[in-house]
Amino acid sequence: MSGSRCQTLYPFSGERHRQGLRFAAGELITVLQVPDGGWWEGQKEDGLRGWFPASYVQLLEKPRKATTQPGEDTLNGHLPPGWQSYMSPQGRRYYVNTFTNETTWERPSSMPGTPKSPVTQKNPAVNGYHISGTPVHQLDSGHRSLRKASGEPQTPGSPAAPRRQSKESSLTINCVTFPHPDVMPEQQLLKPSEWSYCDYFWADKKDSQGNNTVSGFEILLQKQLKGKQTQKEMAEFVRERIKIEEEYAKNLSKLSQNSLAAQEEGTLGEAWAQLKKSLADEAEVHLKFSSKLQSEVEKPLLNFRENFKKDMKKCDHHIADLRKQLASRYAAVEKARKALTERQKDLEAKTQQLEVKLSNKTEEEIKKARRKSTQAGDDLMRCVDLYNQAQSKWFEEMVTTTLELERLEVERVEMIRQHLCQYTQLRHETDMFNQSTVELVDQLLRKVDPAKDRELWVKEHKTGDIRPVDMEI
Repeated sequence: MSGSRCQTLYPFSGERHRQGLRFAAGELITVLQVPDGGWWEGQKEDGLRGWFPASYVQLLEKPRKATTQPGEDTLNGHLPPGWQSYMSPQGRRYYVNTFTNETTWERPSSMPGTPKSPVTQKNPAVNGYHISGTPVHQLDSGHRSLRKASGEPQTPGSPAAPRRQSKESSLTINCVTFPHPDVMPEQQLLKPSEWSYCDYFWADKKDSQGNNTVSGFEILLQKQLKGKQTQKEMAEFVRERIKIEEEYAKNLSKLSQNSLAAQEEGTLGEAWAQLKKSLADEAEVHLKFSSKLQSEVEKPLLNFRENFKKDMKKCDHHIADLRKQLASRYAAVEKARKALTERQKDLEAKTQQLEVKLSNKTEEEIKKARRKSTQAGDDLMRCVDLYNQAQSKWFEEMVTTTLELERLEVERVEMIRQHLCQYTQLRHETDMFNQSTVELVDQLLRKVDPAKDRELWVKEHKTGDIRPVDMEI
């Protein structure tokens, strides 16, 4: 498919991919790469390159007009009036009535009641391609693939036929279409070797009681909510630590003002006074420590948690709404599929009546049944297309949102790590300041000299150095 040209169906901003290709509806793009995963690389006519969702475009490869083969039609001369033969992209011949837009695999004839398996469509399709050359809108294989055609040919324009195949290429679980395990194509991870959220949470899972199912996105949200609760408890822990520091500083300050042993003199008295002063200094250090804990650790934790909560709420509602829309589209597909089955049964019954007994009334009833069957087929194709669009949008939002959750989780963990490091740094600085206040006390204690203290005290308080002598008679 590389090198093919396609036309955009809807505008794309390019913001959902790091190298997204921005375009408006109706632009032409040359396809460069078509890997599994639902994203293609392409180049616009102005030379810009980038990636875009495959469901936003339609290929423009036109089916080839059938070439004349020996024994086949010569310029369609042997076909009934209004019939033309074409070759499908898979190389199979089919026939189109240019008057009624009926299509069929079987060669038409002018005999009443034939062909037996045409289905008229306003925009007929054969093997996934419209007569105009535009592919029928399908979800991309790997993430959004519809059922593939089997080896047996199916009636043109009969959307319900793949559902009766013995082997289906996809299955739908809780309104989401996945590749069938038996024929699942190899899928490349969106972020290989990174264990990214966007690769491993697409399916639903039974809850712990085994009664209900939980979506993969809900599991991610539960993890984020646990992280939010953990962050709240961390902030509460820091708050308790701040209270302890404030109470400790208060008690130290009170103790430093105590007058006990204030009468001590000399170098020992000086050391004792410095020890009491160091308590006041230490109280000041712990007050600063508690203040910094509040401004640099507790407050950022609380502020970040509030923003985190808002982001989670916005993501939760958005994905839930898209999932509800997807379920609604799937219900419409099933309803249209059922209606088409009923119309086809009615058409088959009337066709059998025609084989038993030819009548103009029966032929009119067959034409009417064909019109109703065609309308039902068109309705089904429209419902499938809307479902595919809804699933495509859900898929893209899931990728974008899970990557955003991943980014928020990394940001949360890194933020907590940084502030815990700040806590340990502040604690280390507090210990260093405390050590510095104690060092003065240590220095003075090393200088305590009882002899010098005695000398100084004696000099200050001496009463006389003349000693008494014996009395003489």
